[in-house]
Amino acid sequence: MEGLLKLSTLVIVCMLVAAPMASEAAISCGAVTGSLGQCYNYLTRGGFIPRGCCSGVQRLKSMARTTRDRQQACRCIQGAARALGSRLNAGRAARLPGACRVRISYPISARTNCNTVR
Repeated sequence: MEGLLKLSTLVIVCMLVAAPMASEAAISCGAVTGSLGQCYNYLTRGGFIPRGCCSGVQRLKSMARTTRDRQQACRCIQGAARALGSRLNAGRAARLPGACRVRISYPISARTNCNTVR
């Protein structure tokens, strides 16, 4: 009986520890930047938008299914935008989803408040 009590206590503790992890965003910054990797030249130099770039924007939209995922994707995009600094053309970045005919619920911008993304 004592062994069963210890086992059930251990299971409950594991569930409590794992619960916050389960609610974390499933999308990673590596996945976000990987999806948008083919957009780099367009976003920094202009020209035409590669087909792979628009495919990546669509892939990003399909990966970010939950509010937490969209907020995480927004944060990842912000980090990438900050890393590019002045090389990033903010206007092209903001217009990218529309140019690819993909509707996302937040603007691609370093200034977006990702906490308000739904």
